[in-house]
Amino acid sequence: MSRGGAVVRLAGLALATLAAVVAAVWLGAVPLRVRDIIAAVLGHGDATTITIVRTLRGPRAVQAALVGAALASSGATFQALLKNPLAEPFVLGVSSGAAVGAVAAVVLGLGAHTVWAVPAAALVGAVVAIGLVLRIALSVGRAFDTRVLLLAGVVVAAFFNAAILLVLTFADIETFRSALFWMMGSLAGASWSGVAVLAAQLIPSLVALLVVSRALNLLAIGEQTAAVLGVSVRRTKLLAYGTASLLAASAVAAGGVIGFVGLIVPHAVRLLWGSEHRLLLPASALGGALFLTLADAVARTAAHPMEIPIGAMTALLGVPVFIWLLKRRGVAGSGL
Repeated sequence: MSRGGAVVRLAGLALATLAAVVAAVWLGAVPLRVRDIIAAVLGHGDATTITIVRTLRGPRAVQAALVGAALASSGATFQALLKNPLAEPFVLGVSSGAAVGAVAAVVLGLGAHTVWAVPAAALVGAVVAIGLVLRIALSVGRAFDTRVLLLAGVVVAAFFNAAILLVLTFADIETFRSALFWMMGSLAGASWSGVAVLAAQLIPSLVALLVVSRALNLLAIGEQTAAVLGVSVRRTKLLAYGTASLLAASAVAAGGVIGFVGLIVPHAVRLLWGSEHRLLLPASALGGALFLTLADAVARTAAHPMEIPIGAMTALLGVPVFIWLLKRRGVAGSGL
């Protein structure tokens, strides 16, 4: 694909994502007009509208976009590293580690003292899981075998899942419900401070992944070929794995365990536009932002006044799209 074509497609995705964020702010129990939203953003209009736009729906829509971007770009990176288009961020134990931290914080009652306790504990748990997987993979061999990495992730995830069940065994009913609600995913606690923290983690991580995008293209051909062409295979793997893992950890800490975004969005972009990572990575980030923003808006409004868990909504919306993409790919491949 030409550079001009890639820029046009990325620009189209960016505009669609911006439109989705505006739509997410517009949708809700209290009807708003677009001009009211613009006025509220500028600090004009009645106090209720300003509160809805700037305190409730605005930060939630933006945080949904950032979480979606983090999950999708992380998924695209893991699919490249593991050479498996069905890989996703949580396959390496990141979500399980985050869930252990969050559940422990809920059971210990730390969330009652500060709103940052549960996300911070989730981030710590995810980082511990990343460190364990990385330590196991590196202890087996200096080549940083992706097969060993995958097996280490599965083992660490199984261990942390068992730890979650053990912690929940000693929880009362209300604590159990709170922990379960977090694990199903929710963006109800979004705030501008949370948006700022997530953006500070997302932007440099995406830049780092773009820096190694050419190396990821060469790794897809073969590690020996990449090494001959001047790629430091081990360093590229470590940088890509660490960056993608931290992206997934940040997303889980901000929104809970939200599955399917890191699987379907990069796979969809790859089916539609190919595997060139200099396009795939930013397109996956924008596609993830678009997908999760729309999914959260539907989850928030479809069953009002109840709220559908965002993790369930991403699967409900994503599975039909995924099946349609596979059928479309099959038809195109058959030449019909």
